[in-house]
Amino acid sequence: MDTGTEASDFLRTRRARISPEAVGLTASTTGRRVKGLRREEVATLAGVSAEYYNRMERGKLAGVSESVLYAVARALQLDESEEQHLFDLARAANAENAVARPSPKRTARSRANGRVQRLLDGMSDLPAYARNGRTEIIAMNQLGAALMPGLVPNGKEPANIARYLFLDPSSQEFYDDWERVARDMVAAFRIEAGRTPFDRSLTDLIGELSTRSDAFRTWWASHNVRLHTSATKTLHNPTVGEVEVTGEALTLASEPDVTIITYVTEPASVSEERLRVLASWAASNTTATAATTTR
Repeated sequence: MDTGTEASDFLRTRRARISPEAVGLTASTTGRRVKGLRREEVATLAGVSAEYYNRMERGKLAGVSESVLYAVARALQLDESEEQHLFDLARAANAENAVARPSPKRTARSRANGRVQRLLDGMSDLPAYARNGRTEIIAMNQLGAALMPGLVPNGKEPANIARYLFLDPSSQEFYDDWERVARDMVAAFRIEAGRTPFDRSLTDLIGELSTRSDAFRTWWASHNVRLHTSATKTLHNPTVGEVEVTGEALTLASEPDVTIITYVTEPASVSEERLRVLASWAASNTTATAATTTR
């Protein structure tokens, strides 16, 4: 990812969505050609010179202090996700100016995956899976596999949530509100791209999705960002039907690149009962498969 271009486009699109009236300025319609705020208006609101802000919007974030970044974030009315993205882009710009770029962290992945799998298996009453920043599913428990059969890793390569959403037509039947889920995924990818701009695998995946999916390409161009920590969605499971779940994202301190997603249902709800039925079905199906294998 070109950090400078990303920073420039991000600041420009955030500026374009804010009207002068929204920040207490009197809009002059005479000669006003820009949508939203002018650059000099953002500079005034942030307490920096117009020249300095122009430099930032050209993608030159290296060396910009935290206090200025906070001031610009306030001027542009950035939410938590957007503010984090701006700071991530500034860190990436500083890293690009360093003597050597930081290399992506490498870990003992096979051992880590084993620990994560044992943790997921301990959550026997909850559907759960673990993914990395590229949305590759690296581990999944039994109930998670039963709830989301289209995302079960096949042993050859990790299942990828983003590829499933944008390249597999069946995902639009699986998710009740597919567009919202898909838009949130693109926005979460923006956050990840800003956080790990030197991850070539992530860059390649974004390029692949932009080439093969019109929806992804269109929403990617909006530069919206979102912290993906909790969301309620309705899934159409082929065994028990419609299940409404709320996903919670858990970060492992020992594996910062791994996020565990667990799904919960409302107590005493139809969805909770269907999840219990699905758990019983999955357990009996596994037992039957094991018995057949040992014959």
